[in-house]
Amino acid sequence: MPLVKAIAPPDSNYLTESFRASLPLPASLDPHFEEALRHVLDHPGSLVRPRLVFEMATAYGLTNAAAQDLAIALEYFHTASLLFDDLPCMDDALERRGVPCAHLVFGQAGAILTALALINRAYALAWRAVAASPQPLQQRALEYLEQCLGVSGLLNGQSLDLHYSMLPHTAETTARVAQGKTVSLIRLTLALPAMLGGASTREVQQIERVALFWGLAYQIVDDLKDILQGTAQSGKTSARDQLLDRPNIVAVLGVKGAVRRLMQLIRLGDRVLHSLQAQRPDLEFLARLRADLESELNRVTADSQELLDGGCSCSS
Repeated sequence: MPLVKAIAPPDSNYLTESFRASLPLPASLDPHFEEALRHVLDHPGSLVRPRLVFEMATAYGLTNAAAQDLAIALEYFHTASLLFDDLPCMDDALERRGVPCAHLVFGQAGAILTALALINRAYALAWRAVAASPQPLQQRALEYLEQCLGVSGLLNGQSLDLHYSMLPHTAETTARVAQGKTVSLIRLTLALPAMLGGASTREVQQIERVALFWGLAYQIVDDLKDILQGTAQSGKTSARDQLLDRPNIVAVLGVKGAVRRLMQLIRLGDRVLHSLQAQRPDLEFLARLRADLESELNRVTADSQELLDGGCSCSS
């Protein structure tokens, strides 16, 4: 059970202000660098991830301050990965979170420096959150952070993504890329707060399985968006996967096949989630995230004529 009573999750305005204010900008900062940083900090996106981190952290007994530090830290890591992903040497994107990509406004050097500033601050916030937990839990948490973000996690997934044209274009290969890029960040979002709160090995394993199923499912939703939606709908440059020969499960399985695979992943996640919530009722908020995933799928596929005869309900 939690060490302290769970705290109500912060609202979007609170998280938006925390995202902006958690990276202090000194008066001596180069004006061009400051402008690039503010461009990113003023457009934080939906902030679903930090809200989830906060709820996981407080459900496992972390203090409000530690939960906030961890939530913003992980969102800074995520945002930095997007800045790198959008660069001309990677996806060469034009728009992110409804505004021009940072490299288009401030140059590639400005975007890279901004991403590095976010990563540097993210580590500082993460270390502060880790230090607030009992010492025996700290080493495991730091190793997990390195595992998910480092050469066996996010970085390897990004490299596989960049060299996908030389790999077999199969469902297995696309899943391998997604496990490195997407699943690694969702594992951090769900499992790291639980580790810092003293979750049992069994609980962490269950949480990681949920993260795997949902991470792969979210990647399929993202792949569907790239195929079915325009830039105005998705808030980022669309149709990049086909143009750059990057992994996209829809290109491998087709729209119907991708939706069937997504439904299967959600059902697998449901089984683990039900077991996990039976042990720890404080995780009831995860059901909301699962429902949001299904709603997002229905929104993305609503206008696809290929699905009219089959439907796309994921309900158990």
